[in-house]
Amino acid sequence: MAKENFVRFENVDKSYDGKVLVVKGLNLNIKEGEFVTMLGPSGSGKTTCLMMLAGFETPTNGEIYIDNQAISNVPPHKRGIGMVFQNYALFPHMTVYENLAFPLRVRKIPKDDIDKKIDKALSMVSLQGYQARMPMQLSGGQQQRVAVARSLVFDPKLVLMDEPLGALDKNLRENMQYEIKHIHENIGVTVVYVTHDQTEALTMSNRIAVFNDGKIQQLSTPNELYEEPMNSFVAKFIGENNTFKGEVTELADGKCKVKLSSGEEILSNPIFVKSKGQKTTISLRPERAIIDSRTPMDNNYKGIIEEIIYHGDHTRLRVNLLRNKEFILKVPNISSDMKIKIGKEINVGWNSVDCRALDPK
Repeated sequence: MAKENFVRFENVDKSYDGKVLVVKGLNLNIKEGEFVTMLGPSGSGKTTCLMMLAGFETPTNGEIYIDNQAISNVPPHKRGIGMVFQNYALFPHMTVYENLAFPLRVRKIPKDDIDKKIDKALSMVSLQGYQARMPMQLSGGQQQRVAVARSLVFDPKLVLMDEPLGALDKNLRENMQYEIKHIHENIGVTVVYVTHDQTEALTMSNRIAVFNDGKIQQLSTPNELYEEPMNSFVAKFIGENNTFKGEVTELADGKCKVKLSSGEEILSNPIFVKSKGQKTTISLRPERAIIDSRTPMDNNYKGIIEEIIYHGDHTRLRVNLLRNKEFILKVPNISSDMKIKIGKEINVGWNSVDCRALDPK
Protein backbone atom coordinates (compact mmCIF):
# COMPACT_ATOMS: atom_id res chain seq x y z
CA MET A 1 0.00 0.00 0.00
CA ALA A 2 1.36 3.42 -0.97
CA LYS A 3 2.57 5.54 1.91
CA GLU A 4 0.63 8.77 2.30
CA ASN A 5 3.51 10.97 3.52
CA PHE A 6 6.44 9.42 1.69
CA VAL A 7 8.09 12.83 1.17
CA ARG A 8 7.36 15.45 3.80
CA PHE A 9 8.38 19.09 4.20
CA GLU A 10 7.65 20.36 7.72
CA ASN A 11 7.77 24.12 8.34
CA VAL A 12 10.75 24.53 6.01
CA ASP A 13 12.35 27.95 5.57
CA LYS A 14 15.35 28.74 3.39
CA SER A 15 17.46 31.88 3.36
CA TYR A 16 20.76 32.34 1.54
CA ASP A 17 21.74 35.60 3.29
CA GLY A 18 20.14 35.23 6.70
CA LYS A 19 17.66 37.99 5.91
CA VAL A 20 15.43 37.21 2.95
CA LEU A 21 13.48 33.94 2.94
CA VAL A 22 13.26 32.36 -0.52
CA VAL A 23 11.13 29.52 0.92
CA LYS A 24 8.70 30.39 3.70
CA GLY A 25 7.09 27.95 6.13
CA LEU A 26 6.71 25.19 3.55
CA ASN A 27 4.50 22.24 4.49
CA LEU A 28 4.07 19.63 1.76
CA ASN A 29 3.24 15.92 1.80
CA ILE A 30 3.85 13.73 -1.25
CA LYS A 31 2.35 10.26 -1.53
CA GLU A 32 4.46 7.28 -2.55
CA GLY A 33 4.16 6.74 -6.31
CA GLU A 34 2.88 10.26 -6.98
CA PHE A 35 4.08 12.58 -9.74
CA VAL A 36 4.13 16.03 -8.12
CA THR A 37 5.26 19.10 -10.05
CA MET A 38 6.59 22.26 -8.42
CA LEU A 39 5.50 25.01 -10.80
CA GLY A 40 6.15 28.71 -10.67
CA PRO A 41 7.99 31.69 -12.14
CA SER A 42 11.72 32.28 -11.73
CA GLY A 43 12.59 33.12 -8.13
CA SER A 44 9.44 31.58 -6.67
CA GLY A 45 11.31 29.00 -4.57
CA LYS A 46 10.50 25.82 -6.48
CA THR A 47 14.06 24.90 -7.50
CA THR A 48 15.37 25.70 -4.02
CA CYS A 49 12.87 23.17 -2.61
CA LEU A 50 14.11 20.53 -5.04
CA MET A 51 17.75 21.26 -4.18
CA MET A 52 16.98 20.89 -0.46
CA LEU A 53 15.27 17.57 -1.14
CA ALA A 54 18.28 16.43 -3.19
CA GLY A 55 20.71 17.48 -0.47
CA PHE A 56 22.50 20.24 -2.38
CA GLU A 57 21.00 22.87 -0.06
CA THR A 58 20.14 22.69 3.66
CA PRO A 59 16.94 24.11 5.20
CA THR A 60 17.45 27.20 7.37
CA ASN A 61 14.56 26.04 9.56
CA GLY A 62 12.30 22.99 9.59
CA GLU A 63 12.91 19.44 8.39
CA ILE A 64 12.46 17.27 5.31
CA TYR A 65 11.60 13.56 5.59
CA ILE A 66 11.80 10.70 3.11
CA ASP A 67 9.96 7.58 4.23
CA ASN A 68 9.83 9.01 7.79
CA GLN A 69 13.60 9.53 7.92
CA ALA A 70 14.86 13.07 8.56
CA ILE A 71 17.38 13.79 5.81
CA SER A 72 18.87 17.21 6.52
CA ASN A 73 22.09 15.59 7.79
CA VAL A 74 22.16 12.82 5.17
CA PRO A 75 24.60 13.53 2.29
CA PRO A 76 23.13 13.55 -1.25
CA HIS A 77 24.76 10.27 -2.37
CA LYS A 78 23.20 8.41 0.57
CA ARG A 79 19.62 9.53 -0.01
CA GLY A 80 18.90 6.94 -2.74
CA ILE A 81 17.51 9.59 -5.08
CA GLY A 82 17.68 9.62 -8.89
CA MET A 83 18.28 13.01 -10.51
CA VAL A 84 17.65 14.38 -14.02
CA PHE A 85 18.89 17.86 -14.97
CA GLN A 86 18.24 20.17 -17.91
CA ASN A 87 21.82 19.84 -19.18
CA TYR A 88 21.66 16.01 -19.07
CA ALA A 89 24.89 15.84 -16.91
CA LEU A 90 26.15 12.77 -18.80
CA PHE A 91 29.85 11.94 -18.61
CA PRO A 92 31.08 12.86 -22.14
CA HIS A 93 34.04 10.44 -22.04
CA MET A 94 31.85 7.45 -21.14
CA THR A 95 29.62 5.31 -23.35
CA VAL A 96 25.90 5.01 -22.69
CA TYR A 97 26.58 1.71 -20.94
CA GLU A 98 29.28 3.25 -18.74
CA ASN A 99 27.10 6.24 -17.88
CA LEU A 100 24.35 3.91 -16.70
CA ALA A 101 26.78 1.56 -14.97
CA PHE A 102 28.36 4.34 -12.91
CA PRO A 103 25.63 4.66 -10.22
CA LEU A 104 25.44 0.86 -10.03
CA ARG A 105 29.19 0.41 -9.53
CA VAL A 106 29.18 3.08 -6.84
CA ARG A 107 26.59 0.92 -5.05
CA LYS A 108 28.77 -2.17 -5.61
CA ILE A 109 26.16 -4.03 -7.69
CA PRO A 110 27.48 -7.35 -9.18
CA LYS A 111 28.44 -7.30 -12.91
CA ASP A 112 25.64 -9.66 -14.02
CA ASP A 113 23.04 -7.53 -12.24
CA ILE A 114 24.49 -4.38 -13.76
CA ASP A 115 23.95 -5.75 -17.28
CA LYS A 116 20.35 -6.74 -16.47
CA LYS A 117 19.52 -3.38 -14.90
CA ILE A 118 21.03 -1.43 -17.81
CA ASP A 119 19.09 -3.50 -20.35
CA LYS A 120 15.89 -2.88 -18.39
CA ALA A 121 16.53 0.88 -18.05
CA LEU A 122 17.35 1.31 -21.77
CA SER A 123 14.22 -0.64 -22.64
CA MET A 124 12.14 1.83 -20.59
CA VAL A 125 13.38 4.71 -22.75
CA SER A 126 13.43 2.78 -26.06
CA LEU A 127 17.22 2.92 -26.48
CA GLN A 128 18.07 -0.78 -26.69
CA GLY A 129 21.23 -1.28 -28.72
CA TYR A 130 22.72 2.12 -27.86
CA GLN A 131 25.04 0.86 -25.12
CA ALA A 132 28.26 1.52 -27.09
CA ARG A 133 27.37 5.05 -28.24
CA MET A 134 29.09 8.12 -26.81
CA PRO A 135 26.90 11.05 -25.68
CA MET A 136 28.18 13.21 -28.57
CA GLN A 137 26.85 10.59 -31.02
CA LEU A 138 23.30 11.04 -29.68
CA SER A 139 20.68 13.67 -30.41
CA GLY A 140 19.50 15.96 -27.62
CA GLY A 141 16.39 13.86 -27.10
CA GLN A 142 18.40 10.64 -26.95
CA GLN A 143 20.81 12.17 -24.44
CA GLN A 144 17.89 13.16 -22.25
CA ARG A 145 16.50 9.63 -22.47
CA VAL A 146 19.87 8.29 -21.30
CA ALA A 147 19.76 10.76 -18.41
CA VAL A 148 16.27 9.51 -17.47
CA ALA A 149 17.44 5.89 -17.74
CA ARG A 150 20.45 6.63 -15.51
CA SER A 151 18.18 8.15 -12.85
CA LEU A 152 16.08 4.95 -12.82
CA VAL A 153 18.73 2.25 -13.30
CA PHE A 154 19.41 1.65 -9.60
CA ASP A 155 15.68 1.41 -8.72
CA PRO A 156 15.48 4.56 -6.58
CA LYS A 157 12.47 5.21 -4.39
CA LEU A 158 12.41 8.83 -5.49
CA VAL A 159 13.39 10.64 -8.72
CA LEU A 160 13.89 14.41 -8.92
CA MET A 161 13.72 16.22 -12.26
CA ASP A 162 14.85 19.83 -12.60
CA GLU A 163 13.59 21.43 -15.86
CA PRO A 164 14.71 18.27 -17.70
CA LEU A 165 13.09 19.17 -21.05
CA GLY A 166 14.04 22.86 -21.16
CA ALA A 167 16.73 22.43 -23.81
CA LEU A 168 14.57 20.46 -26.27
CA ASP A 169 12.57 21.81 -29.22
CA LYS A 170 8.78 21.98 -28.97
CA ASN A 171 7.84 18.69 -30.68
CA LEU A 172 10.55 16.67 -28.95
CA ARG A 173 9.68 18.28 -25.64
CA GLU A 174 6.04 17.24 -26.01
CA ASN A 175 7.03 13.67 -26.95
CA MET A 176 9.32 13.43 -23.93
CA GLN A 177 6.52 14.68 -21.65
CA TYR A 178 4.41 11.69 -22.67
CA GLU A 179 7.35 9.28 -22.42
CA ILE A 180 8.23 10.35 -18.88
CA LYS A 181 4.55 10.27 -17.91
CA HIS A 182 4.19 6.71 -19.25
CA ILE A 183 7.41 5.54 -17.58
CA HIS A 184 6.09 6.86 -14.28
CA GLU A 185 2.75 5.13 -14.78
CA ASN A 186 4.46 1.84 -15.65
CA ILE A 187 6.97 1.65 -12.79
CA GLY A 188 5.21 3.71 -10.12
CA VAL A 189 8.29 5.54 -8.80
CA THR A 190 7.72 8.76 -6.86
CA VAL A 191 8.64 11.77 -9.01
CA VAL A 192 9.14 15.39 -7.94
CA TYR A 193 9.41 17.57 -11.03
CA VAL A 194 10.30 21.25 -11.35
CA THR A 195 9.25 23.42 -14.29
CA HIS A 196 8.04 26.92 -15.13
CA ASP A 197 6.05 25.51 -18.08
CA GLN A 198 2.37 25.29 -17.12
CA THR A 199 1.41 23.05 -20.06
CA GLU A 200 4.12 20.58 -19.11
CA ALA A 201 2.87 20.51 -15.52
CA LEU A 202 -0.77 20.03 -16.56
CA THR A 203 0.18 17.21 -18.96
CA MET A 204 2.35 15.12 -16.66
CA SER A 205 1.34 15.56 -13.02
CA ASN A 206 -0.92 13.86 -10.51
CA ARG A 207 -0.77 17.06 -8.47
CA ILE A 208 0.79 20.48 -8.99
CA ALA A 209 2.17 22.83 -6.33
CA VAL A 210 2.06 26.39 -7.67
CA PHE A 211 4.80 28.49 -6.07
CA ASN A 212 5.06 32.25 -5.77
CA ASP A 213 7.14 34.36 -3.38
CA GLY A 214 8.47 31.30 -1.54
CA LYS A 215 5.03 29.86 -0.74
CA ILE A 216 2.68 27.29 -2.26
CA GLN A 217 -0.30 29.24 -3.56
CA GLN A 218 -2.32 26.13 -4.41
CA LEU A 219 -1.73 22.36 -4.42
CA SER A 220 -4.26 20.55 -6.60
CA THR A 221 -4.80 18.13 -9.45
CA PRO A 222 -4.30 19.65 -12.93
CA ASN A 223 -8.05 19.77 -13.52
CA GLU A 224 -8.79 21.49 -10.20
CA LEU A 225 -5.95 23.94 -10.68
CA TYR A 226 -7.21 25.08 -14.08
CA GLU A 227 -10.95 24.96 -13.40
CA GLU A 228 -10.91 26.12 -9.76
CA PRO A 229 -8.03 28.54 -9.09
CA MET A 230 -8.10 29.72 -5.49
CA ASN A 231 -6.50 33.13 -5.98
CA SER A 232 -5.70 35.68 -8.67
CA PHE A 233 -2.08 34.62 -9.04
CA VAL A 234 -2.99 30.99 -9.82
CA ALA A 235 -5.77 32.05 -12.20
CA LYS A 236 -3.37 34.31 -14.08
CA PHE A 237 -0.39 31.94 -14.07
CA ILE A 238 -2.27 28.80 -15.16
CA GLY A 239 -3.70 29.13 -18.64
CA GLU A 240 -5.23 32.17 -20.31
CA ASN A 241 -7.53 34.30 -18.23
CA ASN A 242 -9.88 37.27 -18.59
CA THR A 243 -10.13 39.58 -15.58
CA PHE A 244 -12.40 42.36 -14.36
CA LYS A 245 -11.95 44.40 -11.20
CA GLY A 246 -14.89 45.60 -9.15
CA GLU A 247 -16.75 45.75 -5.84
CA VAL A 248 -19.32 43.31 -4.44
CA THR A 249 -22.79 44.88 -4.30
CA GLU A 250 -24.85 41.80 -3.47
CA LEU A 251 -24.15 38.36 -1.99
CA ALA A 252 -26.91 35.72 -1.92
CA ASP A 253 -27.80 32.16 -2.97
CA GLY A 254 -24.17 31.19 -3.61
CA LYS A 255 -23.68 34.04 -6.08
CA CYS A 256 -22.42 37.60 -5.91
CA LYS A 257 -22.97 40.71 -7.98
CA VAL A 258 -19.82 42.66 -8.74
CA LYS A 259 -20.05 46.25 -9.95
CA LEU A 260 -17.28 47.35 -12.30
CA SER A 261 -15.86 50.88 -12.41
CA SER A 262 -17.73 51.33 -15.70
CA GLY A 263 -21.03 50.74 -13.88
CA GLU A 264 -21.94 47.34 -15.32
CA GLU A 265 -22.54 44.34 -13.03
CA ILE A 266 -21.34 40.76 -13.37
CA LEU A 267 -22.95 37.80 -11.59
CA SER A 268 -20.12 35.65 -10.27
CA ASN A 269 -19.06 32.69 -8.12
CA PRO A 270 -17.92 34.10 -4.70
CA ILE A 271 -14.65 32.27 -4.02
CA PHE A 272 -12.76 34.97 -2.13
CA VAL A 273 -15.50 37.42 -1.18
CA LYS A 274 -17.43 37.08 2.07
CA SER A 275 -19.42 40.32 2.30
CA LYS A 276 -20.77 43.33 0.43
CA GLY A 277 -18.34 46.14 -0.26
CA GLN A 278 -15.32 43.91 -0.78
CA LYS A 279 -12.99 44.56 -3.69
CA THR A 280 -12.47 41.61 -6.01
CA THR A 281 -10.98 40.47 -9.29
CA ILE A 282 -13.23 38.33 -11.48
CA SER A 283 -11.53 35.49 -13.37
CA LEU A 284 -13.04 33.93 -16.51
CA ARG A 285 -11.43 31.40 -18.87
CA PRO A 286 -11.73 32.36 -22.58
CA GLU A 287 -13.42 29.10 -23.56
CA ARG A 288 -16.21 29.63 -20.99
CA ALA A 289 -17.57 32.68 -22.81
CA ILE A 290 -20.03 31.84 -25.59
CA ILE A 291 -21.01 33.83 -28.68
CA ASP A 292 -24.76 34.11 -29.38
CA SER A 293 -25.69 31.34 -26.93
CA ARG A 294 -29.02 29.66 -27.64
CA THR A 295 -29.51 28.93 -23.94
CA PRO A 296 -30.06 31.57 -21.24
CA MET A 297 -26.89 32.65 -19.42
CA ASP A 298 -26.36 34.60 -16.18
CA ASN A 299 -24.23 37.24 -17.89
CA ASN A 300 -24.87 38.68 -21.35
CA TYR A 301 -23.09 41.66 -22.94
CA LYS A 302 -22.40 43.15 -26.34
CA GLY A 303 -18.84 43.40 -27.60
CA ILE A 304 -16.94 44.49 -30.71
CA ILE A 305 -14.43 42.15 -32.40
CA GLU A 306 -11.02 43.87 -32.44
CA GLU A 307 -8.79 41.05 -33.71
CA ILE A 308 -9.12 37.56 -35.21
CA ILE A 309 -6.30 34.98 -34.99
CA TYR A 310 -6.63 31.56 -36.62
CA HIS A 311 -5.13 28.69 -34.57
CA GLY A 312 -6.13 25.65 -36.60
CA ASP A 313 -8.42 23.85 -34.16
CA HIS A 314 -9.86 27.13 -32.87
CA THR A 315 -10.04 30.84 -33.63
CA ARG A 316 -8.94 33.35 -31.01
CA LEU A 317 -10.96 36.57 -30.85
CA ARG A 318 -9.90 39.73 -29.06
CA VAL A 319 -13.05 41.62 -28.16
CA ASN A 320 -13.80 45.04 -26.68
CA LEU A 321 -16.21 43.99 -23.91
CA LEU A 322 -17.25 45.90 -20.80
CA ARG A 323 -14.59 48.50 -21.68
CA ASN A 324 -11.92 45.80 -21.66
CA LYS A 325 -10.26 45.79 -25.09
CA GLU A 326 -8.20 42.69 -24.23
CA PHE A 327 -11.09 40.28 -23.58
CA ILE A 328 -10.28 36.94 -25.24
CA LEU A 329 -12.69 34.37 -26.68
CA LYS A 330 -11.80 30.96 -28.10
CA VAL A 331 -14.17 29.69 -30.77
CA PRO A 332 -13.90 26.07 -32.01
CA ASN A 333 -13.39 25.84 -35.79
CA ILE A 334 -16.28 23.48 -36.41
CA SER A 335 -18.32 25.69 -38.70
CA SER A 336 -16.95 27.31 -41.85
CA ASP A 337 -19.95 29.62 -42.16
CA MET A 338 -19.39 31.41 -38.82
CA LYS A 339 -19.68 35.06 -39.80
CA ILE A 340 -17.03 36.79 -37.72
CA LYS A 341 -15.14 39.84 -38.88
CA ILE A 342 -13.28 42.72 -37.30
CA GLY A 343 -15.64 45.49 -36.20
CA LYS A 344 -18.68 43.23 -35.93
CA GLU A 345 -20.86 43.51 -32.81
CA ILE A 346 -21.47 40.17 -31.09
CA ASN A 347 -23.39 38.94 -28.06
CA VAL A 348 -21.17 37.30 -25.45
CA GLY A 349 -22.49 35.33 -22.49
CA TRP A 350 -21.29 33.12 -19.63
CA ASN A 351 -22.68 31.60 -16.46
CA SER A 352 -21.86 32.79 -12.94
CA VAL A 353 -20.41 29.42 -11.95
CA ASP A 354 -17.70 29.84 -14.60
CA CYS A 355 -16.41 33.23 -13.40
CA ARG A 356 -14.73 33.33 -10.02
CA ALA A 357 -14.63 36.34 -7.71
CA LEU A 358 -11.10 36.15 -6.28
CA ASP A 359 -8.74 38.37 -4.27
CA PRO A 360 -8.37 41.90 -5.62
CA LYS A 361 -4.68 41.66 -6.66
